[in-house]
Amino acid sequence: MHPGTPQGLMDNLRRFPAPWTMEERKDGFQVKDASGFFICGVSHREDLHRNGYQYAHQFLSREEARRIAKAISRLSEQLKRPQY
Repeated sequence: MHPGTPQGLMDNLRRFPAPWTMEERKDGFQVKDASGFFICGVSHREDLHRNGYQYAHQFLSREEARRIAKAISRLSEQLKRPQY
């Protein structure tokens, strides 16, 4: 924070306002901020895991991708500045 800058002003300057949400899509999960801006995507290939593809271990399963996207969506709450 810059000297002389009020704390409230700095909170309004967040690039990705909280809360972040996770949305499921056909081939993965998306994480978006409170304004709907896309932050990241985590793709999966559940079809390869279901069909026993020999290289399926190189791709995330749906559950693995969901857990990662959920963890990313929680970052905005965990990184909040403490209120003094």
